[in-house]
Amino acid sequence: MMRKNMSHTVALSLAGLSLVAVAGAIVLPVSAQESLLPEGFGAPSDPAPKAAPTPSPKAAPKAAPKSGPSSGTSSPTPAPSPSNASSTSTPSNAVPSAPNAALPAAPAAPNAAAGDDDELSESEFGVPGRLKYDLPPGTRRALTRVGPLTQNSGGMAPDAFGVRGEYATLLMRASGGDFASRWAHILLRRALLSAIDTPKTVNGADLAAERAALLLRMGESVAARWMVQAVDYDRASRAMVAAAQQVYLANADPAGLCAYVPAGLAHGNEHVWRLSAGICSGFSGEAGPAGWAISRVRSSGKLSPFDILLAERVLGATGAGRRSTTIEWNGVDKLTDWRFGMATATGVAIPDNLMAAAPAAMRSWTVLTPMTEMDVRLAHAPDAAVRGVLSGQAYLSLLTAAAGDQEPSEGLAAQTAQLRDALGAGSGQTRYDAMKRMWDGNAGGSASGGSKADSYAALILTSRAAAAMPSSIKADDDPWQLLGSMLAGGYDRNAAAWLPKLDIGTRAWGVLAVGNIKALGGTTAAVVDDFASDDDSLDQQRSKLLLAGLAGLGRISDEDRSKAASNLGVDFAKESRWTRAIDEAATRREPAMVALLAAIGMQGEWNKVPAYHLYHIVRALRAVGLEAEARMIAAEAVVRV
Repeated sequence: MMRKNMSHTVALSLAGLSLVAVAGAIVLPVSAQESLLPEGFGAPSDPAPKAAPTPSPKAAPKAAPKSGPSSGTSSPTPAPSPSNASSTSTPSNAVPSAPNAALPAAPAAPNAAAGDDDELSESEFGVPGRLKYDLPPGTRRALTRVGPLTQNSGGMAPDAFGVRGEYATLLMRASGGDFASRWAHILLRRALLSAIDTPKTVNGADLAAERAALLLRMGESVAARWMVQAVDYDRASRAMVAAAQQVYLANADPAGLCAYVPAGLAHGNEHVWRLSAGICSGFSGEAGPAGWAISRVRSSGKLSPFDILLAERVLGATGAGRRSTTIEWNGVDKLTDWRFGMATATGVAIPDNLMAAAPAAMRSWTVLTPMTEMDVRLAHAPDAAVRGVLSGQAYLSLLTAAAGDQEPSEGLAAQTAQLRDALGAGSGQTRYDAMKRMWDGNAGGSASGGSKADSYAALILTSRAAAAMPSSIKADDDPWQLLGSMLAGGYDRNAAAWLPKLDIGTRAWGVLAVGNIKALGGTTAAVVDDFASDDDSLDQQRSKLLLAGLAGLGRISDEDRSKAASNLGVDFAKESRWTRAIDEAATRREPAMVALLAAIGMQGEWNKVPAYHLYHIVRALRAVGLEAEARMIAAEAVVRV
């Protein structure tokens, strides 16, 4: 078969500083893997109710290292779901590489319970009463169900994570947040934000803290803030206090730390929280206590002078500082959460080399932070879109805002010119040609000069324009990019209109073979072999993932699946603790747990995802009623590999 190859800058003010992280943020529409299951994993049992013990300090997150107030990286927004986006669905640790490496054993017995014993009261802190914040009784929320997304607003059912709370927190803690699939990221964000019932074996605030921390590691700083704000500050556990510190720094909102200062002084890094207390005194107009707090930290010698200088910079912005400060990054070799948050809040530019060396999630925080210079946000927007942090519409809105600057860069001007043609040219052919140039990396304006990630980011950016493309125009003989662009935005019904124009066995056919709402006829081992004959991916990974998607969706017979798997060297019968876990979660009808395990099974890059992982993921998602998401993930694999 013959085929063709195919920021503006936001001025800082006292009022702005207290609201910065959300007020101007974009509103988003809705490796071979290491097994992340603990040793001894088995079928769940109904835990007996226990009294709520006070959480052990050993369970609390570790204090930040002395070299800086915070060195960890750890963000919520609904994103469009498949099927024409009709439902809701927007820091990087080392990626595991061994498929079946062991994890620490799960706790033998529950060590916390949902209740009030873990709440930290003002009397425990021993700090001035001026730090107290009162909540009217009618606005207080219980910890028995926590999360900002209800079923009416696109969230999952309250029992979507099941009853094994400690196991869920272990999985969240073990996940690095860097996933191969954009759609898996979107689905997991939706699961983490859902208002779920707190299992009896964990404290609701602790579980919310783990969810917020994972969202941060995914780059979802705004989403993580929503999760933190779903728990009243005076019900916050120690884990939640630690998570809140990272969340408000990721959102460049120092004022958000103030409600947690008493708990932080009592149970966190004393010197970091002492700096925060000084800043909060500045917000209250109390220059004396603010200066005293910062002087005390400086005299302790426990924190870097640079980090203290950043605190003084924020304090000066409140009007309570006694002197102006100039920030010089000489000698600074690492960008921590503290440095990111304090510098961004005060309009201090972060050097490119430090941002480039920072975790990928932190660069996504930059894109979501409105006071960051627009050129910096644009530089990291393609990666944020590919990860799933930015929807296509949000990405387009960001570019539109940037194009409104008086003197846009040459690359941005070229990119926006292409976008205008792609979205509004008079003829469909002109619009298609403009999109094609963007997909092939000829529009300019990208951060990395036309990388593979930028190419997929362009598909995301043009998803709505692609969906509006009439099938009567002259496209490539194998228009896989056009269909991939539509499915990147969830426009599967629009993509189906192109079926009559596709040749069986082409890459475009493969995209719709797994992405279409209905199964295509004639999907046999011979057709898969034909697809594989034109597969230019390493070790025919694209063909293996196509077969995995077809098998998981039940769109190829068992006999043909076995033949094709044998030809490609794929073993769908392979088992691991991870495969057993996701299959059992699907059997128990726990969609959120399946979403979490699916994301864990796709950590790293697409070319490292085992075909049998994708098979179990697609099959499990389909079993729990998430077939649309399963189709989008399978189609994404064919597009991106």
